[in-house]
Amino acid sequence: MPLSTLDSAFLRKLVRDRSGIVLGEDKAYLIESRLQPLARLHNLSGLEALVARLRSATTGTFLKQVVEAMTTNETLFFRDTHPFETLSRIVLPDLMRRRAATRTLNIWCAAASTGQEPYSVAMTIREQTPALAGPDWKLSMLGTDLSAEVLVRARAGIYSQLEVARGMPAQLLSKYFLRQADGTWLIREDLRRMFVFKELNLLDAWPFGEKQDIILMRNVLIYFDVDTKRQILAKVRRSLAPDGYFFLGGAETTMNLDDQFERLADSRGGGYKIKP
Repeated sequence: MPLSTLDSAFLRKLVRDRSGIVLGEDKAYLIESRLQPLARLHNLSGLEALVARLRSATTGTFLKQVVEAMTTNETLFFRDTHPFETLSRIVLPDLMRRRAATRTLNIWCAAASTGQEPYSVAMTIREQTPALAGPDWKLSMLGTDLSAEVLVRARAGIYSQLEVARGMPAQLLSKYFLRQADGTWLIREDLRRMFVFKELNLLDAWPFGEKQDIILMRNVLIYFDVDTKRQILAKVRRSLAPDGYFFLGGAETTMNLDDQFERLADSRGGGYKIKP
């Protein structure tokens, strides 16, 4: 049975309250398609039974699974290309000069999903600024996501032929991946060790002891309402080093949301800095 209007409204509010993700009234089909497998997994008779269980379970694993099911985990290697060109040409060389005294650099991928973006950053560093990955630098690289399930895949670093075909240059595939007997591709262990992956809801407190030099939060804000976007951007400013760099997705902007950011001259890369 399709979702009733009341059940649909309940689910949309629950997802918004727990994750910040806004689902319009026209997204009932999306909610149904993503929650039906979860209902079957828990041997529930249908979506009505799933909602009934949710109404009596305000915390716990089941609630978390429902929210995670509604997150979008679309990603690919070197997505949009331009941000990684900006990293290699502008951002990494500039920060290496600025951090020459401390030789410390902190990078955070705030929507790590199944790991394609973090590992694209790692490969960019290895290819363009290999000294950063060497023993003379303390390189802290963190990947976070709301979904614990996708982070399991990110840590494993195993991808299908289709996944590596989406954006991965052939020369980097042969250099940084190992072909497995089942046809999948495994990222080299030394590259996997560059990132630490942790679960984090962007609506919660951000547990950073040090300022971040680079924050990538690409293709996340598009799912939030205006107030939530402003709150997230304010938290970015508090977490980013004054001379650090911040990246949004191609369809995202700080315009009319936070006037403390200025876009890099290379606007195609989606890079920003905090205004001096």
